[in-house]
Amino acid sequence: MTPTSDGRSPFWNPKTETLPREQLAALQLAKLRRTVEWAESRSPLYRRKYRAAGFSSEQLKSLDDYERIPFLTRDEWMANQAEFPPYGDIPVVGAPGAIRLHTTSGTSGRTPLRALDSRKDWFWSAEMWCYALWGAGVRPDDVGYVAFGYGSFIGFWGLHNGLEKIGALTIPGGAQTTTQRVRQIIDFEATVVATTPTYAFRMAQEARELGIDLPASPVRTIILSGEPAGMIPETKALIEAEWGAKAYDTAGMTEISTIFMFEPADQPGGCHIIEDHILEKVFDPDTLRELPYGERGERVTTSFGRGIIPLIKYRTGDAVVKVPYTAGGSGRTWDLYEGGILGRVDDMKLVRGTNVYPRAVEAIVRGYPVEEFQIRIEKVELRDEIFLAVEPPASVADAEWPQIAKRLQDDLADAHEGLRFIIERAAVGTLPRFELKAKRLQDLR
Repeated sequence: MTPTSDGRSPFWNPKTETLPREQLAALQLAKLRRTVEWAESRSPLYRRKYRAAGFSSEQLKSLDDYERIPFLTRDEWMANQAEFPPYGDIPVVGAPGAIRLHTTSGTSGRTPLRALDSRKDWFWSAEMWCYALWGAGVRPDDVGYVAFGYGSFIGFWGLHNGLEKIGALTIPGGAQTTTQRVRQIIDFEATVVATTPTYAFRMAQEARELGIDLPASPVRTIILSGEPAGMIPETKALIEAEWGAKAYDTAGMTEISTIFMFEPADQPGGCHIIEDHILEKVFDPDTLRELPYGERGERVTTSFGRGIIPLIKYRTGDAVVKVPYTAGGSGRTWDLYEGGILGRVDDMKLVRGTNVYPRAVEAIVRGYPVEEFQIRIEKVELRDEIFLAVEPPASVADAEWPQIAKRLQDDLADAHEGLRFIIERAAVGTLPRFELKAKRLQDLR
């Protein structure tokens, strides 16, 4: 990865990624008007929403008029699906006009959203993944391995098509055991592996048990997605050490049908938003006031590329902090989400008056010898208690464990206003392993 003479990363596209901010704003306004007009004229759900709010596309004179547009929420979309099964009446056409069906992962425990895509939508989805892959240095001579189950969850489907569009040899790793996937990565001499952060650790663990030296393999690039952990420095450093490869974070969502941000090769501490195709703003989740740069809030998105299901001013529930493009050094003029996705706006847990964020706990835990961990909150004799089950590797001797647990407990307390975490040692191999999104927090109160 040799930089150009001016110090910029060689993995960028000046034509599409370096528009002056004024030109970018003009492009976004034109696409926003077109998208709103399309939804207003063809989607029954949006037509009802806009009439009820007294809003029309004619009111969009500048991007400042974005505030006039009503929000769309996940609960509203799900209720619409229930009222008009199976897809609701948000699509501009029915299933006969679609070629793909995908669902959300359903990690919240609720019925997954069902999303349709047309052929044009799916081509667009692959193009968005190309931004991320090319930005991370993936080229036609690469061999990409997609460690993914290929079910109805949208996951890495778009990445698969993006790899093919770039011209890389693409290997689907669905319907196999972890052992089989690790062996294929080695046998097919993969140079790029796509996975969730959690499953990257799982495959590395399996490789050690098989006696495979991953750092000595041809793998040089790990594309991460699906979990906020991809931008936790401690987690990323461990993944890179386990694989001997550079790891790059991305994030997407079924509602958009593709990704909306990616970490480029220069790794500026955040992910660039694909601002020529997706309009992203940050709002206070309680007051619904738009927030300036540097303030943590809820990500609200508008997709310009998906036609069959227009997605306009959608409250995602993702917690983010947007910073100006100048925070990056790649030459792109797209703003960034500092630290990527920070979690969910509702994933903060209040334990005896102290805010606990799963991402912050993981950042500390990954600084210790840990194979897997789980957080559990329980009511014990009218008092909230927080437990951390930690599974250290077999190499950690019994005599070492008390000192490790005490240091971990102290570090967690220092980061959480003195809150005491009760540390439990789990036997090797007893905590759950995950192939997609990890579910490491249980609130049993």
